[in-house]
Amino acid sequence: MRPVAVIGAGKTPFGAFPDLDLRALAVQAGERCLANGHVSPAQIESFYLGNFAGPSFVGQNHLAPYVSMALGIKGVPATRIEAACASSGSAFFHAWAEVAAGIYDIVMVVGVEKMTSQPTGRVTEILASAGDLTGEIRAGSTFPSLFGMIARRHMYEFGTRKEHLAAVAVKNHAAGALNPDAHMRKTITIEQALAGKPVAEPLNLYDCSLISDGAAAVILAPLERAAEFTEKPVRVLGIAQASDHVALDRKEDITTFPAVRMAGEKAYRMAGVSPQEVEFAELHDCFTIAEIIATEDLGFVKRGCGGPYAMEGHTSLTGERPINTSGGLKSKGHPVGATGVAQICDLVQQIRCEAGPRQVARHSLGLAENLGGSGATCVVSILGAA
Repeated sequence: MRPVAVIGAGKTPFGAFPDLDLRALAVQAGERCLANGHVSPAQIESFYLGNFAGPSFVGQNHLAPYVSMALGIKGVPATRIEAACASSGSAFFHAWAEVAAGIYDIVMVVGVEKMTSQPTGRVTEILASAGDLTGEIRAGSTFPSLFGMIARRHMYEFGTRKEHLAAVAVKNHAAGALNPDAHMRKTITIEQALAGKPVAEPLNLYDCSLISDGAAAVILAPLERAAEFTEKPVRVLGIAQASDHVALDRKEDITTFPAVRMAGEKAYRMAGVSPQEVEFAELHDCFTIAEIIATEDLGFVKRGCGGPYAMEGHTSLTGERPINTSGGLKSKGHPVGATGVAQICDLVQQIRCEAGPRQVARHSLGLAENLGGSGATCVVSILGAA
């Protein structure tokens, strides 16, 4: 397998954009990525699109060529990947495999979602379709309620408190307030986070990610060719995708996600690093409890210690291991099909020292964890300076 590098990255701001449709968002991110990587559309040999529910949100099917042709990328394989909220993380994994295997040299990945075209109730219904429709969803569950159950069980097993959840929200909002591309650039206090409108006990409004529009894109190439395009290539050191049951009631323990553990272990082995060597990370905080559990499943802390770890400041911008320096899904926003590639873009920004006021001091080794559903899919990517 050939070493692979990210040679270009670009994204749109995340937010609510009534004047931009799905294709316009994807093209905006793609064009920024092409310019960043000094790549022309004619040089792209294969194209992947990460998108969860374009047909449901905007009514358009056959999305990969719909987007690639709008970018001027003609005649190449154009493939859409769907893996719930891990759709573009999975697209990135498949694009990496294509380059690593020597099938193609220059491969582009775009992740996009247009969510605000539907009312909140319909968005919740569409998102729920990534759960088990024959069981938990038929019984009335939604992802807030599922993650509420996960949070409640974590509290019972390990003594995690609402203050720990609130600390994650406060920390991510503080980072997002410094991110010009974030959906919600608003700092909050612990008191505000604890007093949020109830959503699904113990989760409130400040524990839940945002309904967002947005897109992100990256271009991959063999490391040996990266210098043809950029002076700042970022190497993919390790990457893995794993899966687990879709239904929460099929899991032996809902306070841990086996897919995250398995993907993390494989990515660490490929990269030749340990969890403690990871300097910063972008974790999938669709709900605050998801970030806490991810820090445990990825080996940053022992099980049950994720809440105190966040509350003590270890994951802040100035902590020992900054997590979600972008603001995370909680503040940056969560256009689900774009999230995985956006995480890669955020790692690239940090490694290249292009994160502005969010720049962390130790930035040579970063990890991204992109979760689908209530843990049924996970992609873990480890990137470092080339």
